[in-house]
Amino acid sequence: MRILVTGGAGFIGSHVCERLLREGHEVSVIDDLNNFYSPKAKLANLEAIRRCGTLAFYRGDITDRAAVAEVFEESRPEAVIHLAARAGVRPSLEEPLLYGQVNVQGTLTLLEASRQCCTEKFLFASSSSIYGMANRVPFSEEDFLNLPVSPYAATKIAGEKLAYTYAHLYGLQVICLRFFTVYGPRQRPDLAIRKFITMIDRGQPIPVFGDGLSGRDYTFVNDTVQGIMGALEHDCAYDTFNLGNSHPVQLITLIRTIEQALGKKAEIQWLPDQPGDVPITYADISKARKLLGYRPQTSLAEGIQAFLKWHFEQSESLAAVHGAAAGS
Repeated sequence: MRILVTGGAGFIGSHVCERLLREGHEVSVIDDLNNFYSPKAKLANLEAIRRCGTLAFYRGDITDRAAVAEVFEESRPEAVIHLAARAGVRPSLEEPLLYGQVNVQGTLTLLEASRQCCTEKFLFASSSSIYGMANRVPFSEEDFLNLPVSPYAATKIAGEKLAYTYAHLYGLQVICLRFFTVYGPRQRPDLAIRKFITMIDRGQPIPVFGDGLSGRDYTFVNDTVQGIMGALEHDCAYDTFNLGNSHPVQLITLIRTIEQALGKKAEIQWLPDQPGDVPITYADISKARKLLGYRPQTSLAEGIQAFLKWHFEQSESLAAVHGAAAGS
């Protein structure tokens, strides 16, 4: 299958591209390599993908209609896996207009390009944040979604609604996948697990907002990718699925798990609750289990160990590069 992955140079996207290539798909990527975090890290991700097979890469902005149209004209995708977005609740509080432009306008641009190109299937990366201050757990795909508490969450709800409209009007097969706190190798440096591991390892105090009892449904990236692949094979006009681990972990428990894996004690800097945060994310995955064959396998302890292995390999590689440069 010819598949276009938006944001394919990023964390989740790079893992998806590797899996697609291993399974024999023809993969194209559009990514603007923006500086939300290091573009060098994204270029390294692209190199890792290319070790799995041939990749067509287009550097471009998903809000640029002409650039997107050109990518579709050249790649003629049968399916789009739309992962590109401005991510994160807290940064969206500072730049809501940017989040609206990229996450809403960008998604609409891709949906329209898909319609024009007669693309058959469109997978949209949504988020657990759309559930907002839910009054029941675990979160079900049938829950009410009209009370987002951050601009990021609002843009993801808007993306889902636009996707539904295109499915309804134009016959584009659409599946919205609600990701729950994905982590693992290549994770963005601003996300909790990578940030905490780096700071604890360096002996720096880690910031903890609230009382440490907030819960997150940490989901290892390989499990999320397995869900995406299941959705790619699922035949429907429109549907939504939670892709979580269904085992929420309190923040303080996450910190203790990292301490144990590192063999180091964390120094905690306690801070007030952060606006936009929700107290818990907790996925009901029974629908994805039944219809997508989704079976998350990775425990938090196993996932932390896998991340640490990658993290220290990266640190050793950087040290070797800097050492060689110093000696030249």
